Amino acid sequence: MVSIKDIAKKAGVSISTVSYALNGSPKVTDETCARILAIAKELNYTPNAAARTLKKRESKIIGVFLTDFSGPFYGHLLQGIKEYLNGHDYELIVCSGSQSHRFLPERMIDGAIILDAAFTDEELLQHADRGHKIVVLDRELIHPNINQVLLDNKAGANLAADYVLEKGHRKLYVVAGPQDSYDSDKRLHAVRQTVGRYKDVDCTELPGSFDKESGEKAARRILEAYKEPAAVLCLNDEMAVGVYNTVAESEYRIGEHIHIIGFDNIELSAYVSPRLATIDYSKHKWGALAAEQLLKLIAGEKVEHERIYVTLVKGESVGDV
Repeated sequence: MVSIKDIAKKAGVSISTVSYALNGSPKVTDETCARILAIAKELNYTPNAAARTLKKRESKIIGVFLTDFSGPFYGHLLQGIKEYLNGHDYELIVCSGSQSHRFLPERMIDGAIILDAAFTDEELLQHADRGHKIVVLDRELIHPNINQVLLDNKAGANLAADYVLEKGHRKLYVVAGPQDSYDSDKRLHAVRQTVGRYKDVDCTELPGSFDKESGEKAARRILEAYKEPAAVLCLNDEMAVGVYNTVAESEYRIGEHIHIIGFDNIELSAYVSPRLATIDYSKHKWGALAAEQLLKLIAGEKVEHERIYVTLVKGESVGDV
């Protein structure tokens, strides 16, 4: 591989002069700079990104850490992050898995946006103690180098539960998410609080994994026990779609026998029939705001914790009792 030492030798100048020329420094005359750049091109010189990162202590790259890449949820979130970063001369890499955790301590990235249950709180706090800048989307951590940009899960779950209960439903199933999910935990806790404000609600909690298959599994249990119209509050839309699939194959009808509400308003929600009632928020805005807060942290600017607000999308999937 060609190095700046090779360019310096052929140009008859010092290594530092080549470095100045390659970095556009005014310390080198236009004539010398042009000659060095021409030689670099002739030798097919490629800058060593790792060495440049060590020297400048920045990579101009942000890492986005996700638990996994499955499902329709992440697209708009990542697009919001990407557009904001690209508009401020940063790039992003999307990471998953324990091996990628080394990108922060090895300074391969300038900061991290975390939506990944594989990171422990202790691990993130240790990174923050070492000066790394982090924005979390999936937990509450207090540290000068950590900013929270969280979804208002409590308000969303309250809206969803109130919507079905105000329609008179008293037989309620709640399909939860993974046990290690911050969002699922907050939503489930809020649903329990809302249900507690109503009288005579028969509420059954079923396990789920935020995927279509766990919604299908929950629906089979609900249909096997069916005796009267029931409302099903799924803590994300993918599980709600799974419930739809199973009910559609049965003798029961959605909005009449089984009433369903989801959370996330994924694109598919608008196309299932009857239209799925759900909780909406801007995933694009969530991503863009997370990126904005992280760049402020990196620049040493003051930041405040942010919250993404939610709204109810009514749908014919929930009828009156």
